[in-house]
Amino acid sequence: MTIRIGNAPCSWGVEFANDARNPTWQTVLQECAGAGYKGIELGPIGFMPEDPTILGPALAANDLTLIGGVVFRPFHDASQWDEVMDASMRTCKALVAHGAKHLVLIDSISPRRAPTAGRAKEAEQMDKAEWTAFRDRIADVARMGTEDYGLTVGIHAHAAGFIDFEPELERLLNEVDEKILKICFDTGHHSYAGFDPVAFMKKHIARISYMHFKDIDPRVKANVIANRTGFYEACGQGIFCNLGKGDVNFSAVRKVLLDNGFEGWCTVEQDCDPTLDVRPMDDAKANREYLESIGFK
Repeated sequence: MTIRIGNAPCSWGVEFANDARNPTWQTVLQECAGAGYKGIELGPIGFMPEDPTILGPALAANDLTLIGGVVFRPFHDASQWDEVMDASMRTCKALVAHGAKHLVLIDSISPRRAPTAGRAKEAEQMDKAEWTAFRDRIADVARMGTEDYGLTVGIHAHAAGFIDFEPELERLLNEVDEKILKICFDTGHHSYAGFDPVAFMKKHIARISYMHFKDIDPRVKANVIANRTGFYEACGQGIFCNLGKGDVNFSAVRKVLLDNGFEGWCTVEQDCDPTLDVRPMDDAKANREYLESIGFK
């Protein structure tokens, strides 16, 4: 059985393709490889070249496999559906061109939910009609990725979106066919939401197709919950810490994966605020070394 460890451009602060603060895509590839990883995600569509004749040789030169890609878009906003579909189709095409397997769907941050990140009881909920339309938009993209492009599609819960808290994630899983929608499970976002990532993994491991490794600083989390701090401010306070420095039990995560015969990629995603004084390659190295120290090779 093989578990492989990758990384993602968000660990270099790349959340949006057109952010002037982004490092170059070449730098991200070079530093990812230099930190000891053999795989990387695509990042937001438009960050890395969509022309496979440009990106392919660059991946090969850095001995990197393209693992998958994320569609981080406002599935909750019907008025932006054209943009969601454009990003989804472009991401699918880019992944297929390089033999990548994982399409990850994330409902992006909503102004309606950002103020209550980490506080499930206070978060605004959709009414039945809005939820049904939202669910169907996710299912449409999942079906396209699975049936038209042959990808494995996973839903990823994310703080401050409308798939954030465990009951919302489980509701979606109950209502969308497992044949088209798996889980990309993010350990850190599950902890931020106030739930136990290891317990969730034990319950749903059969549907987890892909992992994102993220950790949460428990002191920052306690402060932001107590002070009713919004998502963006929490990021600025460093809620996403290096692996092994937070409240996620990665040894237990590893045991669940091994006990259930999980094979494939687990990708480090240490969301990085580019306005802070951070050194992404140093963090990437430290995260790789930590994972090796607990048995991930």
